[in-house]
Amino acid sequence: MKLLLVGAGTATSTRDVENGYAAAFRGMGIDLRLYALEARLSLAMRWLMNQWIARGKQLDDRPSWADTLYRAGVEALEMALRFDVDWVFVVSAMYLHPDALILMKRAGLKVAVLFTESPYEDLQQLRVAQLVDWCWTNERTSTRTLRGGYLPHAYYPPVHRPEEELDPTVPSHDVVFVGTGFIERIELLSAINWTGIDLGLYGEWGLLGSRARLRDYVRGPSVPNSEALRLYRKAKVGLNLFRTSTTYGRNVPHRTGAESANPRTFELAACGLFQISQARAEVGEIFGSTVPGFTSPQELQALLRAALDDADWRLRCAERARELVVSHTYAARAAQALADLERIGAVSKGA
Repeated sequence: MKLLLVGAGTATSTRDVENGYAAAFRGMGIDLRLYALEARLSLAMRWLMNQWIARGKQLDDRPSWADTLYRAGVEALEMALRFDVDWVFVVSAMYLHPDALILMKRAGLKVAVLFTESPYEDLQQLRVAQLVDWCWTNERTSTRTLRGGYLPHAYYPPVHRPEEELDPTVPSHDVVFVGTGFIERIELLSAINWTGIDLGLYGEWGLLGSRARLRDYVRGPSVPNSEALRLYRKAKVGLNLFRTSTTYGRNVPHRTGAESANPRTFELAACGLFQISQARAEVGEIFGSTVPGFTSPQELQALLRAALDDADWRLRCAERARELVVSHTYAARAAQALADLERIGAVSKGA
């Protein structure tokens, strides 16, 4: 099978999804071409702006973000046709203009999308799902809405693993969380008494008030995925928090009822770090008591104090969680995706 993998268009956690599937497909012997959307976005913006300047900067002709998305993604059609691929496999599609998908279908290409933003952006993702041949979602409660399959998140063993020699320049925290400071996360962490605990928060925390106590624990801006892994390996406890905000802001809609584990769940376990997680059905099903869950700030605070007082418990749980995560690799997910594509292709030929 020949595949064109269209990247996620971002350097955040979805970039790990892109890299994981690319490596897994290649490891299976798939003839894979990668369309690096992230790099093309910045190039497209500069090219469009230069063209606009050359035309005299007419205000009604200034390039829009939609123009950038289209210019950055439309050449995926050319690449797919040039290499005569059997399927186009799109990661996320959040930064891929819908017209690129429409043109692919008009050209007779088979297109599948792996959605990574469920359940928070299911309405937007449903519009994309209606343009392609098949889709999967990372959230099992969203499969009916999106009318697709379920591909859980995963980890990549060559990257997500413990290290014997830890980088001495990387900070060591009692508790670490790398992620976006959505308003519900701020409210949760603000309700905890952090006295005596070295908490390290990394990422975008712009919603914190100017006098918020949590500001004392924000240690850095968004960090590369590789840096997050180094922080995990040197911490005592990794926090696994789930969002409910459908977008970033203070007064935004919230979406509850999700059941699936996020990438952080698998990555913390694979790195050998003891984690405490907000309760979600799939986390409990996979990891049981090795990943303690909480549903309130009071429960979280009790678990944090207990974990920091009992290094043996942390070690036992972390070692067992690492055993339980072994089968949840991108190679396993890619094999499932490939089987789905072969089945859909066979049905299409039969029809």
